[in-house]
Amino acid sequence: MSDTHVVPTGTDLLSPEAMGHFDENGVYIPRSITEDDLGGGSLEDAMAGTIVEFEDGDLVEGTVVKIDRDEVLLDIGFKSEGVIPVRELSIRNDVDPSEIVSLGEAVEALVLQKEDKEGRLILSKKRAQYERAWGTIEKLKEADEVVTGPVIEVVKGGLIVDIGLRGFLPASLVELRRVRELQPYVGRTIEAKIIELDRNRNNVVLSRRAWLEETQKEQRGEFLVNLKPGERRRGVVSSVVNFGAFVDLGGMDGLVHVSELSWKHVDHPSSVVSVGDEIDVEVLDVDLSKERISLSLKATQTDPWQEFANSHQVGELVYGRITKLVPFGSFVQVGDGIEGLVHISEMAGHHVDLPEQVVTPGEELWVKIIDIDLQRRRISLSIKQAAEGGEVSEEYREAFGEHAYDDEGNYVGPVFAETEFTPETEAQAAWADYVAEHGPTEGGPTEGTPAPAAEAPAVEAPAEAPAPEATAPEAPAAEAPVVEAPAAEAPAVEAPAAEAPAAEMPVAEAPTEEAPAEA
Repeated sequence: MSDTHVVPTGTDLLSPEAMGHFDENGVYIPRSITEDDLGGGSLEDAMAGTIVEFEDGDLVEGTVVKIDRDEVLLDIGFKSEGVIPVRELSIRNDVDPSEIVSLGEAVEALVLQKEDKEGRLILSKKRAQYERAWGTIEKLKEADEVVTGPVIEVVKGGLIVDIGLRGFLPASLVELRRVRELQPYVGRTIEAKIIELDRNRNNVVLSRRAWLEETQKEQRGEFLVNLKPGERRRGVVSSVVNFGAFVDLGGMDGLVHVSELSWKHVDHPSSVVSVGDEIDVEVLDVDLSKERISLSLKATQTDPWQEFANSHQVGELVYGRITKLVPFGSFVQVGDGIEGLVHISEMAGHHVDLPEQVVTPGEELWVKIIDIDLQRRRISLSIKQAAEGGEVSEEYREAFGEHAYDDEGNYVGPVFAETEFTPETEAQAAWADYVAEHGPTEGGPTEGTPAPAAEAPAVEAPAEAPAPEATAPEAPAAEAPVVEAPAAEAPAVEAPAAEAPAAEMPVAEAPTEEAPAEA
């Protein structure tokens, strides 16, 4: 038998070290595959030395070996891979695991459960971040330093900021003034101060406004120094509260107190201004120590009392509405935000015990101006003297001057029929039907004839038409109100409502001996 070995074509010869060999006696000795490197120890001991030891709550490090839709597998050197459920990957909600980690990435995790009922090792990357972040945040809070992180979510009342854990930023502390729309902040990286920290409740409250105030303190000081009382500035209403409205003057807010919003009585500031309104205001006071700015909106507007005093004189007749009855008389609104007093002695030519014997709240009638005290903002009026006649004030002269009456005292002025009129009540509809039947210039029902209003009382015309120069003019009422006349000597006569009565047109009064109709 030949000792020659045939090597297959294309196969390289192995070196003697890489293959077995024959000894001197021709016995084949195979090559050594492994060496005993246990050093005399057992295989069990060797295996135990390669497995990481840890307990629940410990922090471990590992490598991402698999990413699924609802979990991530992490090799930490244990007998099996650890499982990180998707809810334990990030402080953000509803995330895609592939956006948080990648294959081969080194990740730190906290051991939640060494072995669950299925024998799995459960880990949490999110809680490991919590543990690391709390230590950092506590140090920053003690040093009064700033935290930085992206806004990841809008929640009720504010924003959630990722600072290693979920930091809550209230909406009122996002800017120097309250922000209405929070969604644009999502994704923005912001800086904020830590104002509240409670590890037991896992609660962190942030304030970006505190950081802005600190960084802009120097600018605010310069702004206040340059702001002088009496100046007029344009600003934007940033907030409306019960006691007034805050106006942003360009980095700093000033307060317009409710008493400085309007010359008229204001029930609530929201009836005058709304958030976002651009308004002109006047600076009333600047408190440098408290950084407070007092503003006024009404100072930029015309004083209605001054305007009324400039356009009216004592002795003129004006048309008004009864707003309130008091034991000593009644208040009558004679202009926008302007009320005058009719003293009980000026209500009728005879003695009056109570104002309600003559007028009722809401009633519209002519009154005469008998005194104007601009300094004390008081106007004295008289129903009694208005019944005696007089010259109407300028705003009524076009419609109710002497030219609007014929020689017999009949009203021949404009009836404003060109304006469309839609009755809003049965009483208005009844008057509209009456006017359509009798004509717009004809007076009310004749004496003893009941008015056609469905629910309105009968109103009697005056016994005799007074002369034009002594007549308190009559005209169609804006909403055709049923007006009660004052006492027995001065019943109110309501003019018929034409197709289009002018706004707030008066109801004429004229003296008569008959008692007024009861409403």
